[in-house]
Amino acid sequence: MLRTLKDLFNTFTAAAASPSPLELENALQLATAVLLVEVMRADPAIEVVERNAVVTALRQKFALDEVELIRLVALAEQTASSASDYHAFTSILNDHFTQAQKILIVESMWQVAYADAHLDANENHLISKIAGLLHVTHGEYIGAKMRAKENSSPSHPTLH
Repeated sequence: MLRTLKDLFNTFTAAAASPSPLELENALQLATAVLLVEVMRADPAIEVVERNAVVTALRQKFALDEVELIRLVALAEQTASSASDYHAFTSILNDHFTQAQKILIVESMWQVAYADAHLDANENHLISKIAGLLHVTHGEYIGAKMRAKENSSPSHPTLH
């Protein structure tokens, strides 16, 4: 299934085919997962809490069972490691998600960044860059950051 989904995403992003509703949903899930995984990968020390934050965000966004979530994250990690830029991922989200949905993705990215109680400069830069590519305004970006920070684990009170 993983190879099929990746091939589907590559085909869809290349505009080589008209996707079915299921194919489109799979591509949107993968694009979202890749962006979240990229935040996790931006921190030089990837921790379990960050991976868990990615899974939690995807569980909240999409109706997937645990096996599907594990497969989606694995595919997202594989796809992210071979991606040369974010255009394919942000383009599909811009075309099919509402502004509110894109803001929630940015908020989820902040939740991943804050999961380990340390905001790395690379995470901050990446989220800012992707928010711009998603056409999220600076005010929306700051609001998403503040909501994520407020909702971060109380066991980590000092976030930078």
